[in-house]
Amino acid sequence: MPSRAAAFRALHHRDRPLLLPNAWDHASAAALHRAGFEAVGTTSLGVAAAAGLPDGAGAARAETLALGTRLARLPVPVSVDVEGGFSSDPAEVAYLAAELAEAGVAGINLEDGRPDGTLVPVARQCAVLRAVREAAPGLFLNARTDTHWSGAEPTVPAALARARAYVGAGADGVFVPALVADADVAALVDGLRAAGAGVPDTPLNVLFAPARHTYERLAELGVRRVSCGSSLFRAAVRQAVDLARWVRDPDADPGPVPDYAEAQSWAEPWEAPGGAAG
Repeated sequence: MPSRAAAFRALHHRDRPLLLPNAWDHASAAALHRAGFEAVGTTSLGVAAAAGLPDGAGAARAETLALGTRLARLPVPVSVDVEGGFSSDPAEVAYLAAELAEAGVAGINLEDGRPDGTLVPVARQCAVLRAVREAAPGLFLNARTDTHWSGAEPTVPAALARARAYVGAGADGVFVPALVADADVAALVDGLRAAGAGVPDTPLNVLFAPARHTYERLAELGVRRVSCGSSLFRAAVRQAVDLARWVRDPDADPGPVPDYAEAQSWAEPWEAPGGAAG
């Protein structure tokens, strides 16, 4: 019987893309599994915000490890979003990856974006990826580049250059969030298939953008993994608030789904009535 990691890897090489919903706690992950999803990921924003911490700042290492360890008991492969690895030291990132692999996690998502909006230099990120690959050889290593998400280098050539370098350093797949235009998605798919990418048909992971994407169109373009990111978490919070407001006022209109910035703000210090910090 194949390992969870091997089964997860195989899900990226089928005729249809893997639709990966992202959970933020055990209950959401278990519910997604029971709804029939073949694998479950985590959302770093959801995990951090649920703990009152900011996303992308390297603050939620303990929460991420604890959740990943719990979710690994589910009967489906689990991929954990580890932000940038919670350290600038490749050895420390590799140690975290090894801990998750030992717990039974099938894959991780590792990004090159920094909290200030810049990107980790390619050579340094490749050193991190190589360390992770050596420490956890069976883990599905999804290398995320924030060229488009941060706006630091929002071009296809920049994303492709980083993608190829990361695959050469041991990544199994490449994730480019905020890549939305059909032409850009197709160019990345073709570029990863071309000679020099390191591995034939390296799967491209795209973050689903409801206003721009459909699952069917992404499948036609050759995308192999479609992530929901933090959208499920943000929608769930909105639904909870709407239900509470409805109990108070049945005529209240539902609110919009919070965007990423609003969800990040939930971790900011707040002031309780009377001026005491909470």
